[in-house]
Amino acid sequence: MRAILFLSTLFAAFVLRSTAMAELPKCAEIEHLSGRYTVCTFDPAKETIRLYGAATLGKGGASYDQLNTHLLRNRQHMSFAMNGGMYHADYGPVGLLVEHGRETGALNRDDAFGNFFLKPNGVFWVGGGKAGVMETEAYAKAGLSPQEATQSGPMLVVDGQIHPKFLADGTSFQIRNGVGILPDGRVAFAISRDPARFHDFATLFRDRLQCRNALFLDGSISSLYSPEIRRHDRKAVMGTIIAVVKNLPG
Repeated sequence: MRAILFLSTLFAAFVLRSTAMAELPKCAEIEHLSGRYTVCTFDPAKETIRLYGAATLGKGGASYDQLNTHLLRNRQHMSFAMNGGMYHADYGPVGLLVEHGRETGALNRDDAFGNFFLKPNGVFWVGGGKAGVMETEAYAKAGLSPQEATQSGPMLVVDGQIHPKFLADGTSFQIRNGVGILPDGRVAFAISRDPARFHDFATLFRDRLQCRNALFLDGSISSLYSPEIRRHDRKAVMGTIIAVVKNLPG
């Protein structure tokens, strides 16, 4: 009997381990504080996360169709994409933008009006098989040379704390998207399916996703491309796109 129990326990452990190691869906629907969100996670050590500015893809703003065309020319395709930060009227980045190791937008530490300047703002970066979200001043002092980076604002979560200017009873509701780093180092991209206030969106990252740092990317133009869940926001025109890129077979 003991031998049978031991074998049964061993088999159960093997099944659980195999299930944990299996490929899980990259995107999932999450409900949080009566709101609905799509959350997509990627491992920067195993997957290629890249930034593309509008100037790289052509004039008149960047779109997912433009990026797909650009990638196909290089025998690549994207398995995920999201708008990646704020931009000027000419679709140039408001702050730092690094594309494949080339800085195409400078770090912006100015004071002004608007969400980008609701400090602390921050930087999402990727390089050396890792990714991070850092407050702008901390990023400036760190001396990093990432392969990809985009600056936006405000920070949603800073060292485990909600942005100090967010109100739990705030009255501004918008479709929002952002990015945070999970405890295991994976990158979590989230977009609200319903209009949400800043405070609720920030608690999604801190309380549900356990991100110690998370960054707001944008509001009214928030969009998503994910063939896995059959979503392609074709009307989206952006200044910067964050994409997970793969090589075509053959």
